[in-house]
Amino acid sequence: MKKEEGIFNNWSRRDMLKSLAGIPVLGTVWFAGAKLTGSAMDEKQFLLETLNIKAAPPPATGSMAGAPIRLGVIGFGIRGEQLCRALGFATKEWLTEMKESAEKNPNDTRLKEFLDQENLNLKITAVCDVFDVNADRIINSFSTPENKVTRFATHKELVASGQVDAVIIATPDHWHAPMAIDAINAGVHVYVEKPMTHNISETYALREAVRSNNKIVFQVGHQHRQTQSFLTAMDIINKKTLGHISVITTNTNRNDDNGAWQYDIHEKASPETINWEMFLGNAPNVPFNKEHFFRWRKWWAYGSGLSGDLLTHDYDRINCLLKMGIPTSVMASGGIYTHRDGRNVPDVLQVNMEYPDFTTGSSQEAGKEKGMTFIYSATLGNQFDRGTYLMGHDATMELGNMITIYADARSTRFADLIKEKRVDPNVPIYQYNPMANATDAVTSATAKYFANKGLLWTYRDGKRVDSTFLHMREWLSCIRNGGTPSCSITEGFQEAISAHMAGLSYKLGRRIEWDAASEKVISKPGEDLDAILINNDMVV
Repeated sequence: MKKEEGIFNNWSRRDMLKSLAGIPVLGTVWFAGAKLTGSAMDEKQFLLETLNIKAAPPPATGSMAGAPIRLGVIGFGIRGEQLCRALGFATKEWLTEMKESAEKNPNDTRLKEFLDQENLNLKITAVCDVFDVNADRIINSFSTPENKVTRFATHKELVASGQVDAVIIATPDHWHAPMAIDAINAGVHVYVEKPMTHNISETYALREAVRSNNKIVFQVGHQHRQTQSFLTAMDIINKKTLGHISVITTNTNRNDDNGAWQYDIHEKASPETINWEMFLGNAPNVPFNKEHFFRWRKWWAYGSGLSGDLLTHDYDRINCLLKMGIPTSVMASGGIYTHRDGRNVPDVLQVNMEYPDFTTGSSQEAGKEKGMTFIYSATLGNQFDRGTYLMGHDATMELGNMITIYADARSTRFADLIKEKRVDPNVPIYQYNPMANATDAVTSATAKYFANKGLLWTYRDGKRVDSTFLHMREWLSCIRNGGTPSCSITEGFQEAISAHMAGLSYKLGRRIEWDAASEKVISKPGEDLDAILINNDMVV
């Protein structure tokens, strides 16, 4: 390309990235910033056509017309309130807080985005929460003269009441499967938060319940499946842009008490306001404990730690791209290194999931490449953003709300282009930014961390949209119009088994294997894997 190689020579990698960071790019290739002219622009167009990547939003879901769907809320804690807000129901307290925040900071658009949200044509008719304060908040905020929200003492009474068509389940993990199964068997549609189950046997039982009630619409709360950049990433992978992917690295990076599940304890919490026996359910019978109630994620008896709470996000967002399913084996290690506060789930965890027969296709001779390792690395003691990388023989893709692709210097597919200096391995050959023309005023490192995992928002035509809203709308659309949600029982089963294998490996200190033919986690003689997994006294 004559002297056009000079477009690279005068730019450092730092300059390239600074240039890229300052420019909204909608499905566009950038060589050395935006200042390419003449034949360099022709080169850019050539590469776009060569890659042929299609950046497009997910297909639209169906109409919300018809009679309002009657919704029951089981669990109105932190996540339950967020789910209700995504459905269009915000508490009076939140609305007041957001109004005051917007008045102080014009760039805070959370209230406006909520008010602009589409009406999903439903009504909250029932609530079940073991904490009086939570139940009272939902009743006081969402009841109207025409629709009084009814409180039920148990979830079984709620799903059998005839007052609900569907429920959202946002309880501690140990209640997810029992409540979902009871709702399904009562003919009630279910949206359940992740992880889908708390142990292995529940995972099979819930799958059987869904399969036996095929009129029920079941969705697991992995809202990142609505992230616009992920659909583009699917196209990139399907077109073998990366070549054979041998390693995927994903990470959790947090460094504050809230991120380590050290949540606030409500001042009104007491044995009089909390139904402690109902909270415990199938967990060990221990005396009333405020910390266990509000910070339940810190104990195996109620939660699933890093493996169930956070690994599941990263696993599922890669599984929705690659459809790699349950790993052949899992190895995990870690410990309690950053928050020695009485918890028994690890706050540092490293997980290797092996897929020896998986392939995304190869640009090299047949048979040379096969197999992949999925690596998850987590710490609750440092928030440095390590990013998510899919590493192939031909290119590496950094995946978040944006996508950036670098050709590999030893690529087979791009070898001639690299030799001709039409592609530089130090400069992205493709960058997709779905937030082009959008105003993103959020500066919190924590918010950006969640956003890059598709957990807070995505973009539609450059406009920021709540990912949870889109995920729940998909569920409601399937209830109204038919179809299967993007994260139903098959995806939930794969997520749960994979996470439980990681938890077991951490606890047992050995490789945990999956027999795909029999669909069983392999145990040693005398081992009760469920008892080991949820054992609250077992600290590595």
